Formats: sequence, C-alpha cells, structure tokens
Amino acid sequence: MKDIDVCGNDMLNEVPTHVLVEELRKRSGVETTDVDPYDDKVFEVNGPAIVLVVID
Repeated sequence: MKDIDVCGNDMLNEVPTHVLVEELRKRSGVETTDVDPYDDKVFEVNGPAIVLVVID
C-alpha cells in the first residue's frame, strides 16, 4: 500500500465528504451502518477500532 502524505496538503479538502465516505465503504476492513434521521442505534465495539460519525 502506498503512503500518501496529506499533512499540509489541501488535496483532500477539495473532495466532498460523501465521495470520501463512498470510497471508504469500498475498502476491506470497513464496516458501515446507516442510521436514518430520528432513529437511535447502539453500537458495541471491541477494539482496536476507529469509529467515525459522519453527518453530511
């Protein structure tokens, strides 16, 4: 896997959030759960893990 140095680089700032999320959904090791507006969802995670909450 090629490392991309995005520190100090505005390259990803120009990419819309929904495009970044759709790309992450395609990656191995990424699980997604959609939660509809006004729905509550409880998650239980065994780490190591990174949990992102994206409201877009």
